[in-house]
Amino acid sequence: MPVAGIDLANPPFPNNVPTHPLLVIDYTLIKSGDKPEIERLWKAATELGFWYLKNHGTEHEVNEMFEMGAETLKLPLDEKMKFEQGDEGKSFGYKMAGALVSDEHGTPDTVEFLNISKDDALAFPAVAHRTYPSTVNARMFSTVKPFVQKSLEVNETILAVLEDKLRLPEGALRACHPNTQFSYSEARCIRNPPKLRDDEAEVSPSPNDDPNSTKKAKIALGPHSDFGSLTILHNRLGGLQVLPPGLPASDESSWSYVLPMPGHAICNIGDSLAILSGGILRSNIHRVVSPPGEQAYHARWSLVFFTRPGNGVRLGAFSEKSDLIKAAMERMQPELKSVFESNVTAGEWVNKRNRLGRVNNRKGPETYRAGAGVDIVQVQSQQQAQTRA
Repeated sequence: MPVAGIDLANPPFPNNVPTHPLLVIDYTLIKSGDKPEIERLWKAATELGFWYLKNHGTEHEVNEMFEMGAETLKLPLDEKMKFEQGDEGKSFGYKMAGALVSDEHGTPDTVEFLNISKDDALAFPAVAHRTYPSTVNARMFSTVKPFVQKSLEVNETILAVLEDKLRLPEGALRACHPNTQFSYSEARCIRNPPKLRDDEAEVSPSPNDDPNSTKKAKIALGPHSDFGSLTILHNRLGGLQVLPPGLPASDESSWSYVLPMPGHAICNIGDSLAILSGGILRSNIHRVVSPPGEQAYHARWSLVFFTRPGNGVRLGAFSEKSDLIKAAMERMQPELKSVFESNVTAGEWVNKRNRLGRVNNRKGPETYRAGAGVDIVQVQSQQQAQTRA
């Protein structure tokens, strides 16, 4: 689809590149209360923490958001930099490529993106947090706000299901995500540049490679878990990779691509829900690398909606509200519990993670580890190991 001089048409995902299977969840069945489908969602949310979502009803808004993102990220850099996020932990606005670190060595990331606050979209034309480029404002009513509203509706439905499965009082999780309270919930439009035909430094698996090859793909966004509660990703090229629980991130063969499927969103659990659930819901490590094969020579466009708790919500396991969560916390080794009993606010949590991810704030490998959220995932991995034992 050509948009403002940008071609968003893509070659197919190569058929000989291994991918990690995800459960496909039908949103229409979830909304109708279908018990087998709810059990499948629960399985996905507690085991890998990732799943496909079909029939989510946002296809039109997604296409419109891709167009808006392409128009915006095509603007001159000096114009985009007027809306730069900065290094203080603010999330909304423009992030240029290279502003984040992608690994413990301080390697800069390769993606640029624009974050649009849920609060700004719902309040427009009033300003809740900040202003945006003219290309965003021109589509705020027709494109951005409808996309945000529908994404919030999908996530609220999923939160209600998880709330019930966690044996929480009705509304307990949803009360942590009120649309009336400011939060770091946001829509993100992302562009990762294509590999150049003569640039061998940007390595990407190709269809001619051995499927079992451990050739290293160029990292666009380094290994991390998501800050918030639920993430909905819409992408048209490969590049997303997940790390199945228990496998070492340092081994390239551990990482698996997630196959992009037309009309299917890719959803995952974030750290906030992992904390509130006492580790029952899984926030899994993932990364973004060069797309495989011929796809590597095309710009990778993606669209994400992040649902995060209200800024004032304190993050701690809901042990007193659920016997299931209480039992999970009681089984946890004492030295692991601190991650789920931090009691920081959601606003403080996201602000810290944002700050620690910036290149200009890097002090050493420990900065990246603290900003990537891997502590949550490590605790959950140990939990699962104990359960299996």
